[in-house]
Amino acid sequence: MKQRQRKLIGTVVIIVFVMIYGPIAMALAESRIMAAPQLVQVLAYAVLGLAWILPVMPVIRWMQRPDGDAA
Repeated sequence: MKQRQRKLIGTVVIIVFVMIYGPIAMALAESRIMAAPQLVQVLAYAVLGLAWILPVMPVIRWMQRPDGDAA
Protein backbone atom coordinates (compact mmCIF):
# COMPACT_ATOMS: atom_id res chain seq x y z
CA MET A 1 0.00 0.00 0.00
CA LYS A 2 1.35 3.41 -0.89
CA GLN A 3 2.01 5.97 1.81
CA ARG A 4 -0.57 8.29 0.30
CA GLN A 5 -3.30 5.64 0.72
CA ARG A 6 -2.17 4.89 4.27
CA LYS A 7 -2.37 8.59 5.12
CA LEU A 8 -5.92 8.82 3.79
CA ILE A 9 -7.06 5.73 5.69
CA GLY A 10 -5.19 6.79 8.84
CA THR A 11 -6.69 10.27 8.75
CA VAL A 12 -10.21 8.86 8.50
CA VAL A 13 -9.50 6.41 11.36
CA ILE A 14 -8.13 9.20 13.57
CA ILE A 15 -11.08 11.49 12.87
CA VAL A 16 -13.59 8.71 13.63
CA PHE A 17 -11.72 7.78 16.81
CA VAL A 18 -11.68 11.38 18.06
CA MET A 19 -15.38 11.77 17.21
CA ILE A 20 -16.10 8.76 19.42
CA TYR A 21 -13.55 9.54 22.15
CA GLY A 22 -14.57 13.20 22.54
CA PRO A 23 -18.17 12.65 23.68
CA ILE A 24 -17.09 9.79 25.94
CA ALA A 25 -14.45 11.99 27.59
CA MET A 26 -16.94 14.85 27.96
CA ALA A 27 -19.55 12.57 29.51
CA LEU A 28 -16.99 11.17 31.92
CA ALA A 29 -15.82 14.66 32.85
CA GLU A 30 -19.33 15.94 33.40
CA SER A 31 -20.54 12.96 35.41
CA ARG A 32 -17.52 12.22 37.62
CA ILE A 33 -14.98 14.99 37.57
CA MET A 34 -17.25 17.97 38.32
CA ALA A 35 -17.70 16.85 41.93
CA ALA A 36 -13.96 16.32 42.53
CA PRO A 37 -11.65 18.84 44.16
CA GLN A 38 -10.16 21.45 41.84
CA LEU A 39 -6.67 19.90 41.69
CA VAL A 40 -8.15 16.53 40.75
CA GLN A 41 -10.25 18.24 38.09
CA VAL A 42 -7.19 19.90 36.54
CA LEU A 43 -5.27 16.61 36.48
CA ALA A 44 -8.25 14.69 35.11
CA TYR A 45 -8.85 17.20 32.31
CA ALA A 46 -5.15 17.10 31.41
CA VAL A 47 -5.19 13.29 31.29
CA LEU A 48 -8.43 13.17 29.30
CA GLY A 49 -7.14 15.83 26.94
CA LEU A 50 -3.97 13.88 26.18
CA ALA A 51 -5.22 10.29 26.49
CA TRP A 52 -6.40 10.08 22.89
CA ILE A 53 -2.79 10.33 21.70
CA LEU A 54 -1.75 6.88 23.00
CA PRO A 55 -4.17 4.81 20.89
CA VAL A 56 -3.59 7.05 17.85
CA MET A 57 0.23 6.80 17.87
CA PRO A 58 0.37 3.35 16.20
CA VAL A 59 -1.87 4.64 13.42
CA ILE A 60 0.39 7.65 12.90
CA ARG A 61 3.46 5.41 12.88
CA TRP A 62 1.77 3.17 10.30
CA MET A 63 0.87 6.17 8.16
CA GLN A 64 4.47 7.43 8.15
CA ARG A 65 6.10 4.17 7.04
CA PRO A 66 7.98 4.64 3.80
CA ASP A 67 6.75 2.89 0.69
CA GLY A 68 8.30 -0.51 0.05
CA ASP A 69 9.95 -1.22 -3.27
CA ALA A 70 7.20 -2.88 -5.27
CA ALA A 71 8.78 -5.00 -7.95
